[in-house]
Amino acid sequence: MAEKIIVKAEKREDRGKNVARRLRADGKIPVIVYGGGTESLAATAALADLAAILRTDAGVNTVFSLDIAGDVNDVIIQDRQIDAVKGRLIHADLRRFAKGEKIEMTVPIHLTGHPVGLDEEGAILSQAMREIKVLCEPANTPDSIDADVSEMAAGHSLHVSDLKVGEGIEIVDSAEAVVASIIIVKEVVLEPQIVDEGAEPIVEGEEPPAAEPEAEGGE
Repeated sequence: MAEKIIVKAEKREDRGKNVARRLRADGKIPVIVYGGGTESLAATAALADLAAILRTDAGVNTVFSLDIAGDVNDVIIQDRQIDAVKGRLIHADLRRFAKGEKIEMTVPIHLTGHPVGLDEEGAILSQAMREIKVLCEPANTPDSIDADVSEMAAGHSLHVSDLKVGEGIEIVDSAEAVVASIIIVKEVVLEPQIVDEGAEPIVEGEEPPAAEPEAEGGE
């Protein structure tokens, strides 16, 4: 599991467009923190810290710790406002989690190992699912779910029910869903076409030449 990101913030009393403008000039942005069974509060955080979170692989799904004067809570970026001209983050709503609260997250699926079935001619590994939904506490969110496919033979499939997750993590997706399969791709042998060398070539868009009438027999 990746090291938890900690973002420091400060409570904000003053509000308004002028205040927000001064904050952005200082490299900070206004944020609203809500949820977790407590009242919402206004705060400020460094633009660089929040922008770095949005650039991670998980992006807005990243769960991080928000430290406001020593009061630390797990939060996630629930909503954000981007400057249409500069393309920069200018405001964020952060959802705070209560202790023991579980959330639904999407995590990637990584296949490991070399399947034995790939040794057969024409066999390929097809991955139908590359991410999966899980329910867990924010601090327990896995970076990925790894599945060893070394023992997979040709014609066999890996299902969601075969995936192994840690304690306290529940998979939301259907247990019967196929994650990956070893399939055999066979070459299609085309039958040779017989070409009548005496036939007139037909140009696309033209009508084929009409057959000449047979001459009537005479005495």
